[in-house]
Parts: sequence; C-alpha cells; structure tokens
Amino acid sequence: MTVRADRILRESQVIIGYTVYVDLVKEFYPQAEFLTTPMRQEKERCEMALKAAQDGRKTAMICSGDSGVYGMAGLVLQMAEAYPDVNVEVIPGVTAALGGGAILGAPLGHDFAVISLSDLLTPMEVIEKRLRAAAEADFIICLYNPSSRKRHDYLERACRILLEYKSYETACGYVQNIGREGEVVHLLTLAELEKTPVDMFTTVFIGNKETQMLNGCLVTPRGYRDV
Repeated sequence: MTVRADRILRESQVIIGYTVYVDLVKEFYPQAEFLTTPMRQEKERCEMALKAAQDGRKTAMICSGDSGVYGMAGLVLQMAEAYPDVNVEVIPGVTAALGGGAILGAPLGHDFAVISLSDLLTPMEVIEKRLRAAAEADFIICLYNPSSRKRHDYLERACRILLEYKSYETACGYVQNIGREGEVVHLLTLAELEKTPVDMFTTVFIGNKETQMLNGCLVTPRGYRDV
C-alpha cells in the first residue's frame, strides 16, 4: 500500500471492497463504515460505492495491489458516467509484479509481460496466444492467477507452452501471500515449475535468457555494458 492510499483511507467515511480484502484492512480504519460483496459481484460493489459518494460521503473502494491492474478502477470509471456529480480519483497501489519482484530480488530488470491465467473474463485461446507471443519475444513473464480449485492445471499448461520457446533451465521464482502472513518464496527452473502446485494467492515469475539466480535472488541484468 502506498502512503497516499493510506492517507485517503484514513479520511474515508465509507470503505467498500471484496470481503477478503476488507478483512485485511478493517482494523486499521475504525472511523469508516465498511461495505462488502463476495467474488463475482463487482458491478454491485461499484454501484454501492458510487451511490455512497453521490450521497455526499467520502468513499473509497479498495482492491488488492493496484486498482488499475486487474482491478476495479476501469469498471468504476465506466459506471461513473451515470453519476456525473461524483468525482472519481484513482489512487496508485503496488501490484503483485512489483511487490513479488522486490521479494525475489530484481527479476523485472528488463522488458516484461504480465499475463493472467484466469479465463473467467478472457478465453483460454487468447491467453495461450499471449503466452506464446511473450515467450517467443523472450520477455520476462509474470503470471497472475496461476491456479485455483477449478483451474488446478493451468500453470502446468502454461509452462508447457513456454517450454516450446524457453530453456528447461530458465530461472524462475514464485511468491505466495506477498506482503501478508504466510509469505513463501521459491526459486526454481522452468522444468521444475511445470510440476509445482500453486494457488490463486501466488504470483509466478519466469525469466528471460539473461535471468540468473544469484545468492538466493532472482536477477535479470539490465544490460549495462560498463558494469
């Protein structure tokens, strides 16, 4: 969370979000009224936030990481057209690619792609096309939503696609529960990653040809020629 986000939440009269995310911050902002909806009720959540703001209450909608990266900012802005008197401000946060990357070391030191393996909103054939394009171009790849109860084999499928273009020894890493209780960090090769079980709270990093494991860190050199 950024300092600016914390300041806004301390000033908010109403804080709205997905139940799991609200539970993470509720104790820190006792001045606010908290409203929640479960997963798959994103439109209802936005409607609640916009109506509360329209009533004149300073309202914050919270997301995990950054609201503009697989978050709610876009949907709020789309729906805000029906609420012309409401002023919407997007507050930057720290997305999992950056938070997890810092824990691993410096895996995103060069060009990288962020791809979600969730096919709830994006067809799997589109996801697979993006994986192939990023792998062929030798991007560092950061995978969000790599697995769930219903999608337990999606990371394995993604790794098989990446192995068409990347070496089995490609340096990789993953972080579970970034910045939260139960944080776990692992470094491994792409071949090992293919058979590794993960969950939806895991962010996966697949290196490019230059990525290295150095002293327990995952590092992709920027390519400074004088270093």
